[in-house]
Amino acid sequence: MNRLTFFQGVVLFGACCLLPSVPVHAEEVNLLSLQEGCLPVVAPPTYGGWDAQNVLDDNPVSGWACEQGKVSGNVFVFEMPVEATLERLALDTASIDTPGSAAKEITVEVSKTSASGGYQPILQATLAPDSDGQKFAVTQKAPGRWVRLTIIGNYGSPEYTELFSFKGYGEKPAPREIGDISGAYSTDYASFHVQQEGTSLNGCYEHHDGLLSGAIEGKVMKLTWREGEQNGAAIMVFADDGKSFKGFWWPSGAEKDVPAGVWNGTKESAKVGGCPNWSGSLGGELKKQLDATGRARLYGIRFAFNSAAIASESLPILKEVVELLRNNSVLKLAIEGHTDNIGTAKANETLSQQRAESVKKYLVEQGVVAERLTFAGFGASVPVADNGTELGRAQNRRVELVRQ
Repeated sequence: MNRLTFFQGVVLFGACCLLPSVPVHAEEVNLLSLQEGCLPVVAPPTYGGWDAQNVLDDNPVSGWACEQGKVSGNVFVFEMPVEATLERLALDTASIDTPGSAAKEITVEVSKTSASGGYQPILQATLAPDSDGQKFAVTQKAPGRWVRLTIIGNYGSPEYTELFSFKGYGEKPAPREIGDISGAYSTDYASFHVQQEGTSLNGCYEHHDGLLSGAIEGKVMKLTWREGEQNGAAIMVFADDGKSFKGFWWPSGAEKDVPAGVWNGTKESAKVGGCPNWSGSLGGELKKQLDATGRARLYGIRFAFNSAAIASESLPILKEVVELLRNNSVLKLAIEGHTDNIGTAKANETLSQQRAESVKKYLVEQGVVAERLTFAGFGASVPVADNGTELGRAQNRRVELVRQ
C-alpha cells in the first residue's frame, strides 16, 4: 500500500482572507468539510498518514485507511461547529490502493447531545465497490452536531479498509457567536497574536515573521498566512468557550489536498501583544500595504443577504479605514468589490458594484470628502484563489483599496 505524500515544511500564517459574499439564494453546502469547520473528534487506528481528516478535505484521491488487519468495525465521530440538519450524504471509494479494500457496509448516526451518546440513525447503506460520487438521501432529517460513521466491513481485503470522501449536504446554519477572540495564543508552531475588529481578523505569529489576516464566522476562523514569499490558507474552529481552537493549514494552491499540518492553540491572555513586523492594528497594516504596493485587501465586511446594506458587525472595520483617511489627508482611494463565483456573473458584478458604492457612501457619511473616493465592482472576474474550495472562495470574496 502506497503512502500519501505530504507537504512537510513548517509554514505559518498571514496574508489575505475572508470577505463579503454575494449569495443569490440559500446555498446547500458540504457541512462535513474541514473548510466549513467540521473536525474529527473520534477516529479509529489508521495506516500511517491516512488520517481521518482526509475524508473531510473535499478531495476524492486522498483518504483514510485502517490500521493493518483492523478491517471491520471502524468508528468515526465528526463534530460540526453548530447544530445542522444533513439532507443527503456522498462517499468516494474509487482511489483504493489495495484490491477489495473499499468500504462496503456503513451506518451513519447524528447526535445533538455529545460525541459519546444520544445518537439516532439517518442512514444504513451498502457502498458500490471502487466508485466515487455515491449519493444517498438520509432516511430521516434529524438535527445534530456530532456525526458518527461506522464502517462495518469491506470488499474482502484482509489487510485494509479505505474511504476517500465523506460528505454531508444541507443548508448552512447561522453561525454561533462566541464573543471577541482577540488575544495571545500558544499554538503547535509558535505564539500568535490576533486582533478582532468586527468580523475581521488581523495579526502576527512569532515564526519567520509571520503575518495573518482573515475573518471569523461564529466559531470558525478562516485565515490566510504569509511568511516572506510563502503563503497559504488555514482554518481553525474554537471550542464553545472561545479559549482554545483546533485546525489545519495548507500551502498556497494546495487547498484541494490533504492538510499540510495541524494547527491547534490555547489562549494565554486577552492582551493581544504583538510582533516586531506587525503594526498592531488593521489600519496600520492597510497603510503598510498601500505604501508598499498601492493596494490593500479588506476581509470580514458583511452585507445583508442579497443586498448592499452593510451589516453592523462590519462597522469596526470601516472605522479603521475612516481613521486611515483622516490621518492621511492627501490619500485618495478606489474601492473595489470582488466576489466568489457562486451565482451568475451578471448578478455578482452588479451586487459587487452596489456594495462597493455602499462602502464609499459610509465613508463619506463619516466625513471623508467624496472626491477622494471612487468605486467599482468586479464580481468574480479577478480571483486571487481557487473558487473550487471554500477557503479559495473566502479569499476571493473581498474589498480592495487601491491608492489613486
